[in-house]
Amino acid sequence: MIMAIKNEYLKSVYEELVARAPWETEFHQAVEEVFISLEPIIENHPEYQQAGIMERIVEPERIICFRVPWVDDSGKVRVNRGYRVQFNSAIGPYKGGLRFHPSVNLSVMKFLGFEQIFKNSLTGLPMGGGKGGCDFDPKGKSDAEVMRFCQSFMTELEKHIGADTDVPAGDIGVGAREIGFLYGQYKRLRNEHTGVLTGKKVGAGGSLARTEATGFGLCYFTERVLGSIGESFKGKRVVVSGSGNVATYACCKATELGGKVVAMCDSNGYIVDENGIDYKVIQEIKEVKRDRIKTYVDYVPTAQYFEGCKGIWTVPCDVALPCATQNEVQGDDAEILIKNGLKCICEGANMPCSPEAVHAVQSAGVAFGPAKAANAGGVATSGLEMSQNSMRLSWTFEEVDDRLKKIMDGIFESCQSAAERAGQPGNLLVGANVAGFLKVADAMLWQGIAY
Repeated sequence: MIMAIKNEYLKSVYEELVARAPWETEFHQAVEEVFISLEPIIENHPEYQQAGIMERIVEPERIICFRVPWVDDSGKVRVNRGYRVQFNSAIGPYKGGLRFHPSVNLSVMKFLGFEQIFKNSLTGLPMGGGKGGCDFDPKGKSDAEVMRFCQSFMTELEKHIGADTDVPAGDIGVGAREIGFLYGQYKRLRNEHTGVLTGKKVGAGGSLARTEATGFGLCYFTERVLGSIGESFKGKRVVVSGSGNVATYACCKATELGGKVVAMCDSNGYIVDENGIDYKVIQEIKEVKRDRIKTYVDYVPTAQYFEGCKGIWTVPCDVALPCATQNEVQGDDAEILIKNGLKCICEGANMPCSPEAVHAVQSAGVAFGPAKAANAGGVATSGLEMSQNSMRLSWTFEEVDDRLKKIMDGIFESCQSAAERAGQPGNLLVGANVAGFLKVADAMLWQGIAY
């Protein structure tokens, strides 16, 4: 880390955490970032130390690990490892996505679940933090294989979730197809139609605008960040990493707000379109044909494709929106972006900027929007889906989008206010950590040592 924890209490909690599981590097990175931000708060609130809040908040309430056996199309039995980390339920039922990707392990699940605690808190909705997933890779699998896997996964997971206990959603590798198979199995086993999963199909309990929510919310938040430095999306060159839902709809909304998205990528390479990337083409490639982003040049011959996704950060831009995965923007990437005139970077993925990258952009005076605030639009709209399910109502796209925008505006204002309270005005990273933490910590105090 560029910075280190100085407060003795926080330092001792962190060191004990690392000693217990030194291999959980992603989780440790997330905890250290939050602890550094909270130092002035902890020093002014001895009651948090007396109640052991920090020791408790870094320890999940429950970790479920299970095998997932399934049969592929050739008849061979396959076995994967599934997880659900139910991290903190102080302010509501556990809420957080499911990730199906070969990189999934307990460290990644704990890092994501820990971040989710504060992200959910920032939305203002009554949702605790959790995360889950499996090291299964849906890429290259048939629909029948994905269905069999999802049914096996849910056969175990359904014992531990419920509309008032734990409400999973989608994440990397878990889209509408996977949510449908998971929900079908849950309904079959439980014989009930409840809002236990979000991201459902519209017409089957899903919410309009949920697919677009994280990308739209990211841009609503980014517009507020740009406004704080006297700028806006209008006329700005924008680079968006990734090509999933978050990236696709960030491209859409950034374009609507007057920006020009000039580059996007997937895990194989990146495209550059100096005329502005057509998000409808990206939708066709990724959502309909499930193809690689390099095929964009078949639709738009004037665009260019480059192998290797890291080079995307060499494309000059005013606004960078990393929407792929954790630690995708390293310190050297940040230095290149800054040299090329970067004005603002907001995180659409979970912790996509390494500590070195964050230090570089903040030291250079570049506006920075941290993930737990900037990409909270997805879980916020999942919360709105839960509300609609509970009331047996459906809101229009415009109603959901309006509520989403108001939530993102509220998150920005909460971060600004909390940053000032912590003595670091304008530092939205500190503000997000402080604002998210205080609500959860006070709830934990009120409920006693049970939580």
